[in-house]
Amino acid sequence: MKYVPLLGRLLFSTIFLDSGFKHFASGTINYGASAGVPMASFSVPLAGIIAIVGALSIILGYKAKWGGWLIVLLLVPVTFMMHAYWNVQDPMQHQIQMAMFMKNMSMLGGALMIAYFGSGPVSLDESIKLKK
Repeated sequence: MKYVPLLGRLLFSTIFLDSGFKHFASGTINYGASAGVPMASFSVPLAGIIAIVGALSIILGYKAKWGGWLIVLLLVPVTFMMHAYWNVQDPMQHQIQMAMFMKNMSMLGGALMIAYFGSGPVSLDESIKLKK
């Protein structure tokens, strides 16, 4: 059972690690600008850095509570700015954005759990604790 939190951290963080690197692509930056992201050429790559650092922190279990807070910091503005389904008129796009909004809210819940409980037994944080 001690490996369950490790598996959970891996499954949870993979999306942030993968998407974080995509935040440096011009297409992602342009999409952010078209959605009204302020200073998109700066803030979209910054969001990528936050996603990558938060994901690696959680995956490795090193300062995982801080990594959870980084993911919270990322998800709150992204969720409400990029997936504002209540502003979408097209029925299909409305449903897609609502699903993306709810997915992000679910991930926000997971990030808050990690921010509160930390990384669990199979982690660098735990190894450091045991050495003290």
